Amino acid sequence: MEVRTALLVSQKVKRFFLAACLGVLACCATTTGVAAAPPKKILLVTTTLGYRHSSIETAEQVIATLGKSSGAYEVELAAVSPAAHPDGAAYQEQVKATLARRLNRDALKRYDGIVFASTIGDLPLPDPEAFIQWVRNGGAFIGIHSASDTLHGYRPYIEMLGGEFDYHREQVVIEGINRDASHPANRHLPRVWNLDGQKEEIYVLKNFQDGRVRELIALDRHPNTGAPGHYPLSWCREFGKGRVFYTALGHNEQVWQMPAFQKHVLGGIEWALGLE
Repeated sequence: MEVRTALLVSQKVKRFFLAACLGVLACCATTTGVAAAPPKKILLVTTTLGYRHSSIETAEQVIATLGKSSGAYEVELAAVSPAAHPDGAAYQEQVKATLARRLNRDALKRYDGIVFASTIGDLPLPDPEAFIQWVRNGGAFIGIHSASDTLHGYRPYIEMLGGEFDYHREQVVIEGINRDASHPANRHLPRVWNLDGQKEEIYVLKNFQDGRVRELIALDRHPNTGAPGHYPLSWCREFGKGRVFYTALGHNEQVWQMPAFQKHVLGGIEWALGLE
């Protein structure tokens, strides 16, 4: 009788152990399914009308590599390399054709996010109203460096971005204040970030929508004169159902190659895409 009872207990223990293992396996499978979700699709726009940053090609490579290594997103590129005369009619027609193909009302539906990296000038968007509405409807917009020096003539874009380039002077070493250490773009940064002593071109902005954005990095003095003041460098915001992230940094190739800056950009992209 004791032997029979022991066998029954042993069988119950085995069944319990087997059920527990199956539960763990099911949990792992579910977790794997989440991790294996398809990457988001972003359009990386680097076309310019006017000055063209020498760091654009580096930015294109870094943003694409960050997406691939993180598994967060895949990049489709909207770029036109300037010819000998970047202000010439042929180049401008190329820019117009590229944007017409990538940013028309129907094409916008293919993307989860759009990045303007060091764009400059009044880019010939095929349908500016549809672009802004796309963000309002839940799209992610990420602006980097001179994205704030873009589309000055189309005020809804500036209002969506949250600030506008005014001017810059010589490159300097900064002491950027981390205003929000909980944000994915900032949580790896120290309380005061000096870009590891790397000089950078710092924008002084105008029409900053203080109180309507979530400030991430700022200076408490003028980058060149040292006069006390408020000089935002990075922020994010909700825009309708969409999200906007902007950083004014990214002028130099050396800055793009910094792991801390790359994490700043990746964190901003992932937040805008709703992944963080």
